[in-house]
Amino acid sequence: MSNFLTGRVKSLKYALRGMILLLKTEHAVISQFSIALVFIVLGFYFEISRMEWIIQLLLMGLVLAVESVNTAIEKLCDYIQPEFHSRIGFIKDISAGAVSFAVIFTIIIAAIIYFPYIF
Repeated sequence: MSNFLTGRVKSLKYALRGMILLLKTEHAVISQFSIALVFIVLGFYFEISRMEWIIQLLLMGLVLAVESVNTAIEKLCDYIQPEFHSRIGFIKDISAGAVSFAVIFTIIIAAIIYFPYIF
């Protein structure tokens, strides 16, 4: 049991380190995180409902997670093939497309949440 707990603590340490690295070095993650902070402020300002908070926070986490995975895929691709290669470009485009899906649907849902408060 002690090894299990030690392993979980180490995993948590590495995960937190990864989050900090993303927030310090990756402009896309920094941008997404900044936008999330703006929507947190808007949520308090408009006093959105508990369910709207849950949906908003879930979407923020989704976008940040997908953006983080996209960053990892891009870094791995650049490590494997530093020079331009069409297959690597295809992989990176698909990964960026996944982020775009998450962002587009998040924008739509944010509009549904905030439209009644603004108009």
